[in-house]
Amino acid sequence: MNGEKSLVFEGAGVARRNKRYIAWFYLLNLVFAWWGAAGFSTHAHGVLDHSLLSDKLLHGFDVAVLFEMFTRPEFGPIRSSTAPSMVFVILFLLASLLFMPGVLLGYSSDHRISRPEFFRACGRNMWRFVRLALFFLVIAGIVCGILYAIQNALVTAADKTSYERLPFFTKMVGLTVIFLVLTAIRIWFDLAQTEVVLEDQGAVRKSVRRAWRTTWRHFGRLLGTYVVIALAALAILAAGILLWNMIVPPSSVFGAFLVSQAILLLLLAMRFWQRAVAVAFFVRQALRSEIEPAPVVAMASASPQQI
Repeated sequence: MNGEKSLVFEGAGVARRNKRYIAWFYLLNLVFAWWGAAGFSTHAHGVLDHSLLSDKLLHGFDVAVLFEMFTRPEFGPIRSSTAPSMVFVILFLLASLLFMPGVLLGYSSDHRISRPEFFRACGRNMWRFVRLALFFLVIAGIVCGILYAIQNALVTAADKTSYERLPFFTKMVGLTVIFLVLTAIRIWFDLAQTEVVLEDQGAVRKSVRRAWRTTWRHFGRLLGTYVVIALAALAILAAGILLWNMIVPPSSVFGAFLVSQAILLLLLAMRFWQRAVAVAFFVRQALRSEIEPAPVVAMASASPQQI
């Protein structure tokens, strides 16, 4: 027990051995984002290709010029340029639900699984993951709504005090609590998804119930691991924005693209790291239950003849 590897490092090892999944999901995200931005790009080209104001967006970022472009009649309604992006956001979420079972199966294997195994797991668990996603949306939505209502009430009460900084501190504490609670819900459903795939569990409500018990029993350890990875993601985001401001000139579209995509790739890797932690924890618990010794019968209860 004392010689067990930390979940943070064990999950990192699992994600590193299967980094091809991160690369494929990043490429899928990039292609969908490219297609989703096509509508806005078409409308913007129709306006900026024939305007000298485009220089203020090409060699910098002028908010006034951007809003002026939106109000031009030739730009068209904003909804028509943003609708494709929303469509491809939904498609990416559905693709994640489709392909994530194969990723979890690959994470749990000590060898590289074949393509038929990967896609078989995806097809077998697609509807199960949709049902888990609906469970998650309902539970997270209700909890989030209640917590935000409590936070707003506390901030309103703090506004009536004489301490000027109290509303700010109250809001920060409230956001921290909301982040921790939503992280716990994410752990809960990550474990439920892992059990559905690895145990081939068709009744997802049973996996949700068992994952809840497991999350509560190992709450501190799992939450601490997920928070460490989330803080690493926050550090990557802050460092990326700082680097962007320091080394990327406003006129360098290519430089901005490279830095922004590097940030997005690393943030995606952080999420896959959390997934790997859930799988590593589940596999470890399954192995522990298999090798748990049977209870020893007390010798004192045996008769002399049995001895």
